[in-house]
Amino acid sequence: MSPTHEYWFPAKRYGWGWGLPVRWQGWATLLAYVLLLGAVVFRFQPAGHPLTFAFLVVLLTIAFVIVCWLKGEPPRWRWGKD
Repeated sequence: MSPTHEYWFPAKRYGWGWGLPVRWQGWATLLAYVLLLGAVVFRFQPAGHPLTFAFLVVLLTIAFVIVCWLKGEPPRWRWGKD
């Protein structure tokens, strides 16, 4: 198996960043991110706790981007087929 098949998140064909996961670990990470965001929305309503809500959303998003950076294809600007 080549190293490119070990990536959890492939690079997007156009633009910068990652696409949908291609391995179960990536799907589990994405699911955990969505569930944790849902828990934050449920527990800390944006209207009632705006700073806590914003802080937790930013924290979860940074953690998710770090996982994508470590386990995804190296990001670079793409213009379609290489």
